[in-house]
Amino acid sequence: MPDEPKSKVLIIDDEPMNVELLQAYLGSEYVTVSASDGKEALVKVSEEKPDIILLDVMMPEMNGYEVCKLIKADEVTKFLPVVMVTALSNREDRIKGVEAGADDFLIKPVDKVELTARIKSLLRIKHLHSSLQQEMDKLEMQNRVRSVLTRIIPTLFKTVPSEQKSMIIHQMTNMVVDSMLEGLMDEDIESKNNSLGEVSCMLLNQLGGSFEFKSDPEDNASFYVVGTKCPWGAQEAQLNPILCNLTRGVIVRLTERIGDEVDLEVLSTMGNGDEKCIFKLIK
Repeated sequence: MPDEPKSKVLIIDDEPMNVELLQAYLGSEYVTVSASDGKEALVKVSEEKPDIILLDVMMPEMNGYEVCKLIKADEVTKFLPVVMVTALSNREDRIKGVEAGADDFLIKPVDKVELTARIKSLLRIKHLHSSLQQEMDKLEMQNRVRSVLTRIIPTLFKTVPSEQKSMIIHQMTNMVVDSMLEGLMDEDIESKNNSLGEVSCMLLNQLGGSFEFKSDPEDNASFYVVGTKCPWGAQEAQLNPILCNLTRGVIVRLTERIGDEVDLEVLSTMGNGDEKCIFKLIK
């Protein structure tokens, strides 16, 4: 099992000795990068995408308060933890740091045990926030897509000629897949051993289904996408089996995105009363 990637710490200080000391304290537990002034710091935040920032207050041209305000004003980095590292310890300086958006403070000379404890605490909070945001985004997407597919489409199908239904399914499938593929990078697809099978399962699971990729031990050219939980809801699928065509359409649309040439065979669907949805893909 591969090791988890190390968290990245951006140290912003114009004194090389201070940077070296903090790097020595953090040791091999973290990846460290540094910047010597505010302008360079903002570039490093964008390029390096650190997990946490150690920010000195007293710097030329742009002080730590100004840098912190700019980081916290950016939608992309507003939840990035910032620890003010300063020799200033009076109440007014702390108030300035709070107003700038600082998450914590360390007074120089920095104690190693206190430093590592503060970093671990803030990284834990950041991880919990990121996990919560991902779950909220996932639920929002599921609710939005299900609302469209389980309410609007069945109602619409009652009023359109049968020859237009396939066109509507195609359009809705494109809408669902395109919205979900917006955040899917090519490297995410390329990282999968079987990109089509695994990414198909990932997308259907993001919609609320429970799908897994299975290979065929007797046929290297075939594999299966098997679902035990319908992404559209079991009752909705049985009331409107046409929704099963959307599941098929997601896989077909994804083959176009990835560029794989495969034949798709529908072996069973829960919408038709089967225990599982099973799709066989043949290269």
